[in-house]
Amino acid sequence: MNFFTRQGRTLLLAAVLAVGAVCWAGCVTGTEPEGGGGNNCGTDGTDGSCKTTVIGGQTWLAENLNYQTGNSWCYNDSSSYCRKYGRLYDWETAKTACQAVGWRLPDTTDWRILVDAAGGYDGAGKKLRSKGGWEENWIPYSGTDDFGFSALPGGMANAQSMAGGGDRMTFKGVGYNGNWWTTTEGTDGYFVHGLGMSYNNYSVGPSNGYKGYGYSVRCIR
Repeated sequence: MNFFTRQGRTLLLAAVLAVGAVCWAGCVTGTEPEGGGGNNCGTDGTDGSCKTTVIGGQTWLAENLNYQTGNSWCYNDSSSYCRKYGRLYDWETAKTACQAVGWRLPDTTDWRILVDAAGGYDGAGKKLRSKGGWEENWIPYSGTDDFGFSALPGGMANAQSMAGGGDRMTFKGVGYNGNWWTTTEGTDGYFVHGLGMSYNNYSVGPSNGYKGYGYSVRCIR
């Protein structure tokens, strides 16, 4: 068809609007300003822009949360890291951030169901991680993302350095290590059980951290 005719231009416009409607419903473009798009579930307390996946009968957020609230940080204070890897949250903020977008923070049982469905702790990392973003998709430990979970290594923030009047935040591990909070506290009341993945193996293991650390967040229904 000749799109330079009047009829052709009308059909082209209709096609563009149709694609736009689909993207408005769920596409993640990564071009919206921080807090309004990318790895995000919206700033108005809704989850209309969330990417989701169902694994082991559970509905998970299929991206690291990038909802700006409370004690949360972009890696190296750079919004480009937030758009790619999501924000890093201290534990208390992680719980409220999931609630704010209509979800909840998973506990260790939720993660176990997820990992078991993906083949177990020894090898689930390969199936759960994103195909890119892990130390330049380092071979031989690149991900296959079989379930659309798209785990990305957001690293961590050491908010403990701010305690006692500290004046700086430290960051480490982006592109190499992913750490995600759970709601399950340790017995001493100071640390929380988390889950971790590393760029140089396929396992999923514990990544327990102090409540003030900045970890990534995956919310669950």
